[in-house]
Amino acid sequence: MPHIRVERSKLLYHLKGNEMGKLTGKTAVITGGNSGIGLSTAKTFIDEGAQVVIFGRDQKSLDDAVETLGDNAIGVQGNVTQDSDLKRLFAATKDRFGKVDILFANAGVADFAPVAQAGEDHFDKVFDVNVKGVFKTVQHSIDALNDGASVVLTTSVSNTKGMAGMSAYAASKAAVRSFARSFSGELVARGIRVNAISPGPVATPIYARAGMSEAEIDAMGEGMADQIPLKRFAEPREIATAALFLASSDSSYVVGTELVVDGGWTQV
Repeated sequence: MPHIRVERSKLLYHLKGNEMGKLTGKTAVITGGNSGIGLSTAKTFIDEGAQVVIFGRDQKSLDDAVETLGDNAIGVQGNVTQDSDLKRLFAATKDRFGKVDILFANAGVADFAPVAQAGEDHFDKVFDVNVKGVFKTVQHSIDALNDGASVVLTTSVSNTKGMAGMSAYAASKAAVRSFARSFSGELVARGIRVNAISPGPVATPIYARAGMSEAEIDAMGEGMADQIPLKRFAEPREIATAALFLASSDSSYVVGTELVVDGGWTQV
C-alpha cells in the first residue's frame, strides 16, 4: 500500500469536522499578553485555533492568564527591553510549538506628562518600552518567524492627534507606526507582512498603571468619550478582532498599513 502524506492543516480540518478556525495550526507570540488588549487577543487567537505564547513582566498575572487561556497557551516572564529575556522568549516558543506564524508586538506603557514638567526618566521610560521594546522584539523574532508570517504592532491614535500631556507617548507611537513601514520593506521578500493596529481609548488597566487616580481616569474617560462619535471606549475584544484580521490570511494583501480602531475619533 503506497504511503499517503496528509498535510497537517488538512488533517486538522477533517478532525474538527470541517470547522477550522482562521488560525488553526498557527503559533502566535503576544507581548504584553497577560492583560488588556494582549490577553483578549490571546483568547481570540486560541478560539480561532492558534497556540499562543504570552510574554509579560509580572509572573503572577502571567500565571493567572495562562490558567484562563488553557492548554494551548504558555507564559514566559520577561521585559521587552532586555535582549536576554527576548532570546529566552523565542527559544521557549520554538521548543514548545516550533517556529512563529504570528507576532503581536503589543507591550507598551502609557505614561503622561506635560512637556514643561516631563523629566528625563519619563522620556526614557516611554521610549525604552514603546520604541526600543518593539524594535528589539521584532529584531529577536526574525530567525524564529516562518516565511509568510504576520507581524502586528500596537500603535495609537495619539500618533496623529495633538493631545496635551502626551508628547513623549505620542512620539513613541509615531515611531511604531514608522516601524510598520520600514520593517515591511525589509521582510516582505520572505512574505512576512508587517502592519500596525491603532486603537483609540480602550477600557483596560493601562490608565491606572500610568499613575492616574480613579477620579482622574473617570474625568479623562468622560472627556474622551464625548469626543468619540460612538460615545464610548472600545472593549479589548474589539481591538482583538481587528488584530485577528491582520494576523490571518484575511489580510493577505495588506502590508505596511495602519488599521485605525477608534470609534471614528480621528475619522469623523
